[in-house]
Parts: sequence; structure tokens; C-alpha cells
Amino acid sequence: MINTSDILETIEMIREEHLDIRTVTMGISLLDCIDPAIDRSCEKIYEKVTRLSERLVPVCEEIETELGIPIINKRISVTPVAMLAAATPGGDPVRYAKTLEKAALQVGVNFIGGYSALVQKGFSAGDRALIESIPQALAETEHLCASVNVGSTKAGINMAAVALMGRIVKESAERTKDKNCIGPAKLVVFCNAPEDNPFMAGAFHGVGEPDCEINVGVSGPGVVRAAIARSGEGLDLAQIAELIKKCAFKITRMGQLVAKRASDRLKVPFGIVDLSLAPTPAVGDSVAHILEEIGLAQCGAAGTTACLAMLNDAVKKGGVMASSHVGGLSGAFIPVTEDAGMIDAARSGALKIEKLEAMTAVCSVGLDMINIPGDTPAEVISAIIADEAAIGMVNSKTTAVRVIPAIGKKVGEELSFGGLLGGGPVMSVSTVSPLKFISRGGRIPAPMQSLKN
Repeated sequence: MINTSDILETIEMIREEHLDIRTVTMGISLLDCIDPAIDRSCEKIYEKVTRLSERLVPVCEEIETELGIPIINKRISVTPVAMLAAATPGGDPVRYAKTLEKAALQVGVNFIGGYSALVQKGFSAGDRALIESIPQALAETEHLCASVNVGSTKAGINMAAVALMGRIVKESAERTKDKNCIGPAKLVVFCNAPEDNPFMAGAFHGVGEPDCEINVGVSGPGVVRAAIARSGEGLDLAQIAELIKKCAFKITRMGQLVAKRASDRLKVPFGIVDLSLAPTPAVGDSVAHILEEIGLAQCGAAGTTACLAMLNDAVKKGGVMASSHVGGLSGAFIPVTEDAGMIDAARSGALKIEKLEAMTAVCSVGLDMINIPGDTPAEVISAIIADEAAIGMVNSKTTAVRVIPAIGKKVGEELSFGGLLGGGPVMSVSTVSPLKFISRGGRIPAPMQSLKN
């Protein structure tokens, strides 16, 4: 039963501790929109996306009002567009991008994801054309997000795709340099990408998903930090882990409630709740501040990886107890420009990219929203992607890279995007050349962990 103290606690979480539903994301399959005539395919896409999602934003706003729970983003994810591009050889994939942008504007969502390709084992028809078009597509749209999966534990790492993505990230920054290099902030390079991820920029609707479904992403780093702060100094780390589990349970139950209502009203199946401590630049909504509340003087200090591992594990355990359908990326995110504590740590020099890479071995995603010098060579970006993909492949976890070459800026200068994407300092990266390694191409074989059948 829900008692008065539980209700009051939830109200306090929302009002004082930045608890929110970060996103309600409608996943839509576009497989039935495949057509050898690109004009006809685009017509089918626009019709289907707008028809299924026309009530998404109004329904979310109704639920916000009824429950008093902020729903920050309303989003759409679609089938990886490279699959549609395969049916239209010689067609311009940017036509799909502009169709999705038009649909997003029509229904009023914040983002639409799925301008994506899955190339972990090699390029099939449509993949390379779509990837090559990503810089133009992101430069000429506002709401579109893109992703490319370059590796997996089962397949290994497609190093040809890794080499290509270093150049694509750099070109995307160049094409949007008059917009604070926003292009690569909407582009994620994955290893082991989940197919039910509601969080942008990496969301796409997997081919094994239903024709249409509702996924919810919940976030509450401020709630977790406040709970640890209230607990006093007397708890040991096992007790703190237990406290985090209880917070995660409550947050996930709220997400389940919103997901169920949205599913019922939209008459669309409920997919998953993704419980991820996804921060924002707002003070009090930071994963770094949780780690500091546990006992670190500042994020990036020795012990940061251990604290983050405990936090990530406890979040997952609490979430799984609260819902039978927890999925996506569930855990703790460490996007530097989107986290007030991470921004401060990067500015002070306490947090460096090498420490962030170590942290990605135990967090939910990877090197996320990191500003790097604009003159960073494409092969260095590729090598960063390869390192992260290796961590994901060997550890059977999702890893990703979302770095932003700050064109015209050097280490220590600031690059800001505004909104949830935030901003922060340009961080230094090693420029010792990996060119010969990246130029070899081929595929890094799958590790022993892949042989589980």
C-alpha cells in the first residue's frame, strides 16, 4: 500500500531533487515502409510516423498534469534507416533524414532517432551510403539523431567502420561549426548497442521489437545524492549500496506507472523502463556529485571507478526489482558536458579523458559528450572509438563514444550547446599517432567470451 510518507517523499523528490521522467520514447518499425522508389518510401515513412505518434505529446502532457511528474522529453525512435536505404541504391539517404525531421516537427517531439547503421561485422547494402551522409543529414536537420554500431562481443570490431567513423565525426563537426559543432553531439558510435534504448542520441528501434511500442527512460541522480546526504556519516559502503537500491526501486516504479498509462492511452505495447542516472547541467542533478557524496573530494580522484561501479550495480539491482521489463542502458551515465560536477572536475583538471575511459568499464555507456580540440586528427578519434569498443566487446557490455571536435578551439577553451546538452571545457587527448594501426582495417576477432552457446 502507498502511505502518506511515500507520497510526501515522492513530491519532495520531484520538487527539490530534480526527479523526472527523462523521456517517453515511441519506437516505430519502418520495415513496411521499404520501397525501391525513394519518393514512395518517404511518403510511407511520414504517414506512418505521424499517424502513430500524433497523440504522443498530448498524452504525455496529460500524464504530467495528472501525476505531477515532469516528462522532460517526448521522442521517437525508428528502424535503422540504413535498412531502408538498402532498397534504394543510388538514392540520397538525406531524403530520409529530411522526412524524419518533417515528421518530428509535425508531431512536436524533441528528437527522432534511428538515422543508424549496424555494421559490427561488415557493410551491407545501404550502410556505407547512409554513414557517409550523416554529416550532411545532421547539419541540415535539428531534431534528428544518428548512431552506428561498429562492434559487438559476438562479432568483434569492424575496424573499417571505426576508421570511417573518425572521419565522419570530424566532418560532422566541420559542417556545424557555425552552430557550436552540434552535429557530433547528436551522433553516437556504439559497441553492443541495445535495440530498446529510449535515450538519444543512440536510440533506434530494433528489428526484433514490435511494430510500435512505448519505452520510458527515468533519471534521478539528485534523488540518490540527497538520500546519501541525509543518511549521515555513519553508513558503510554496503549500507550505501542498499540505500541506492531502494532509491532506484522507487524511481523505477514511478517510471513503470507512467509507461503503463502512456501505453494504455496510446494503445501501444509497453516495452521497457530504462532506469539511468542521466544527469543535466543543473546544479543538484549530477552523477559526479553522487560520487563526491559517497566520499571523493572530487570526481576523477583515485577511487572514482570503484565508486561508480558500486553505484551502477546498485541502480541496476534496484531497478530490476521494481519492474519485470527493465532494459535499455539502465545504470549511470557520465556525459561530461551534461553533468555539473563532471564539468567542474574537467575544468579543474581532476578529471581527464584517461580516467573517463577507465570509468567506462563500469558505467552504462562510455565516453559521452566530451569536447576535444578541433584539430584532433580523424585517426585519433577512430582510435578512441576502437579503445571504447574493445572495452565493450571484452566485457560484454554496451560502450559508446560521443566526442565533439571543437573546431577552432583548443584545450581549456569552452564549447556550449545549451539545454540538456550543456557545455564545458575542451579536454586534452593524446595525439601520438595511431594512423598505421587504424589504416590496417580488417576486423578485430571476437573474444573468447563470444563462445557461450
